[in-house]
Amino acid sequence: MLKWLWLSVIVVFLDLGTKWLATDMLDYAISVPVLPFFNFTLLHNTGAAFSFLASAGGWQRWFFAVLAVGISVMLVKWLASIKGDKWLAIAIALVLGGALGNLYDRVIHGYVVDFLHFYWQNYHFPAFNIADSAITVGAIMMALDIFRKPNPETVEKV
Repeated sequence: MLKWLWLSVIVVFLDLGTKWLATDMLDYAISVPVLPFFNFTLLHNTGAAFSFLASAGGWQRWFFAVLAVGISVMLVKWLASIKGDKWLAIAIALVLGGALGNLYDRVIHGYVVDFLHFYWQNYHFPAFNIADSAITVGAIMMALDIFRKPNPETVEKV
């Protein structure tokens, strides 16, 4: 199922391309309204999801980079071991592409570029990017995969 790596490559290119556009066209932390619930807002996240450990002093940059490399290697091995399960292969490829897109930012910039900013009235969801979206969709697909096929240990043997 390594043939699905093309999807990871597309995610990386879309992610890095949109981050480049956001960095080039937006001013830092200045929201550009698009819809009544959505802005483009350029932000830099030195932490993980929801800015976890963002103010940890700098060590988190390399911690998350090493973690992303390790997870990416495991995902490629997992993808290579799959036999004919297209759903799971797509899920893994999405997570892998997102991890690599954010890894690039961490290594090159020291932070992840975020720019998609959704909100409702006074509630603002943390800004994110295409890589984060791919990771989220892939993770949801993996979670749904648990319900998609029966667990061999719980299936009655006839």
